[in-house]
Amino acid sequence: MIRTVALSGLNATDNPAPGYPIAKSLKGETRLVGLSYDPNEPADYMDDLFERVYLMPFPTLGFDELRPRLEEIRRREAIDMVIPNLDAELPLYIRYQKEINALGIRTFLPTLEHFELRDKSRLPKLSEALGVLHPRTMELTSVDDLIRASKEFSFPFMIKGNYYKAYKVYNLESALDAFHKISAEWGFPLLIQEVVQGSEINLVGLGDGQGELVGALSMKKLTTTELGKIWTGVTIHHDGLMQTAERFVRETGWRGPFELECIADGERLYIIEINPRFPAWVYFATGVGINLPQMMVRLARGEKVEPRREFPDGKMYVRYTEELITDFSEFSKLMTTKER
Repeated sequence: MIRTVALSGLNATDNPAPGYPIAKSLKGETRLVGLSYDPNEPADYMDDLFERVYLMPFPTLGFDELRPRLEEIRRREAIDMVIPNLDAELPLYIRYQKEINALGIRTFLPTLEHFELRDKSRLPKLSEALGVLHPRTMELTSVDDLIRASKEFSFPFMIKGNYYKAYKVYNLESALDAFHKISAEWGFPLLIQEVVQGSEINLVGLGDGQGELVGALSMKKLTTTELGKIWTGVTIHHDGLMQTAERFVRETGWRGPFELECIADGERLYIIEINPRFPAWVYFATGVGINLPQMMVRLARGEKVEPRREFPDGKMYVRYTEELITDFSEFSKLMTTKER
């Protein structure tokens, strides 16, 4: 039985994380505990969603730091399941999911082998196996690499981090600026990728680990933030995108959530990225009747879940900002005690 779920990714600013929309999707289904890496994350203070929030050790500190923190939270909150939602922490949770499960905390994650299949550096090969295209991409580990690559790629092109951040650049100066920004924050390698023309369409899906796509929704981005995060979007049906998602889950036996980021140019479909988690717009699916986080929790319980991949065209997603007022003492408490 899963009564209490702990989840990360509590940022809800111009670079939103998936935790807040997942929590909204699970509200009323389970008791929720927040796992935060920063006391400035807005969802740290959303008491209508989380009964308690704990600060977590950074993933770079490894499992030796994560394990005792999870054990302590498990002891105090009786958490039954953990849903990690950040690219930087997922390799740690995936690599040690057997050890986490041994603590009495369930997960619903892919294997490390499947996780690495969709790494940005290996995506061209996977795209070919799935029968779709992939933009020309090259790995960068130095400024010299970037300068050499800029002579082979036509501007504009994309500079991408291996985990986060992507910038479209129009000249060498802006490319160097993006290179230094991303590498300073996220390290190496970086990627240079050609820009392909077409409509940006995305799909959020859930694989059951047995080769079946149990839930999915696809949409087209209408407006985005400077970082490319969706601000408004609309549901669409695209047979090629849905078939690609089905093939991806069937061929890999993918277990857990994922997002396909694609460009459609007529009949041609390019995979840009495959994210191994729910995207920050996952509540769009919940809002039109496909509650993927709830389905995942039920799969983790061992329940049978009926596939849900039908949704109406023309439903619009609109992200907006709102204000939350609390006492500064709550921030101080989280800083000093690592919980609130």
